[in-house]
Amino acid sequence: MMQGAGKKSLELRWSNPRLRALVWQALTLALVGLVIWFFASTAHQNLERLHIASGFSFLNSTAGFGVIQSLIPYSEESSYGRAFLVGLVNTLAVAIPGIVLAVVLGFLIGIARLSGNWLVARLATAYVETLRNLPLLLQLFFWYFAVLRPLPSADDALTPLPGVFLSNRGVVLPMPQGTEAFVPFLSVLLLSIALAFFFLRWSKQQKEKKLPLWPVVTGLLLGLPLLAVFFFGTPFHLQFAERTAFDFAGGLRLLPEYVALLLELSFYTAAFIAEIGRAGILSVGHGQWEAAHALGLRNGETLRLVIVPQALRVVVPPLTSQLLNLTKNSSLAVAIAYPDLVAVFAGTVLNQTGQAIEVIGITMAVYLFLSLVTSALMNWYNARLMRKGMRA
Repeated sequence: MMQGAGKKSLELRWSNPRLRALVWQALTLALVGLVIWFFASTAHQNLERLHIASGFSFLNSTAGFGVIQSLIPYSEESSYGRAFLVGLVNTLAVAIPGIVLAVVLGFLIGIARLSGNWLVARLATAYVETLRNLPLLLQLFFWYFAVLRPLPSADDALTPLPGVFLSNRGVVLPMPQGTEAFVPFLSVLLLSIALAFFFLRWSKQQKEKKLPLWPVVTGLLLGLPLLAVFFFGTPFHLQFAERTAFDFAGGLRLLPEYVALLLELSFYTAAFIAEIGRAGILSVGHGQWEAAHALGLRNGETLRLVIVPQALRVVVPPLTSQLLNLTKNSSLAVAIAYPDLVAVFAGTVLNQTGQAIEVIGITMAVYLFLSLVTSALMNWYNARLMRKGMRA
């Protein structure tokens, strides 16, 4: 009788869904830990057998190699850790402007596909269908080998605008240089942005009074900085490049590898964002257009004030995936020798140190961190849109 009662009690406990879930989770966690321990111990034994050092002390060793583009101070006497930072900054220098260009261009092309103008709509369609269906690496080679490399030498550089030079050595632009008035101007600019933000927040609470929002906001954002320029002087001046015997001196130089990668990532990702934007706009009911027109709004105002805010709730989730892809696709820079994180750290540093586990692990962790940060920001923005939609 006692044994039967104990067995019945055990069966009753096992029938508890929460208990079963905890047991299976514990078993799964133990299995994952066992697999990790097996691979870690095997890797440690192989490293000892091959007499390969482990750990991260190599980051303090002298790198001994140069990098063709470094946005932070770097020399051959710098450490491997410094080389890692150079590669990371170069990756961000492509990813961040690429995201901005891709989003702006993508939404413009997506709207153009819905245009009533036959030519504009067909050109936008041709852009999307062409770039979406060509391999990404092939497009990178096109921009680098077919567009930028055939440009004339520095002696015969093209000058589309004053101070702008196009040659096979890259794009040379005027370099902005700050003056003594830069810090006061920046302080006033930040103050004007803060005042405009708080004014918009305050005006939304004044439901009974119709306030002239945009004249006030424009006055804050433009008037205060102009006053700062009047009192303190210009915040920066442009340093123009000068021709030398075989190159240019001064100015801001964009390497052809950088330009090719930036254009390729922006144009390719914009083709996908265009379709996402078009689908988001089409998801808004046609009655919204009719209601806006009945209120006297023109097509541009209807799109900006009524349609796009509603479409964003549909657009943001798939848009997040495209932004993540753009950052990860920047690793193709190794194909044209642009010194991004993969080329510098997972390439040259790995070849010199032989510490594959540490180098590849750090590189993967960086891309994972960048992806998680991007996802967190986009999820926060999406949740904010959903809250606004629920209040509306």
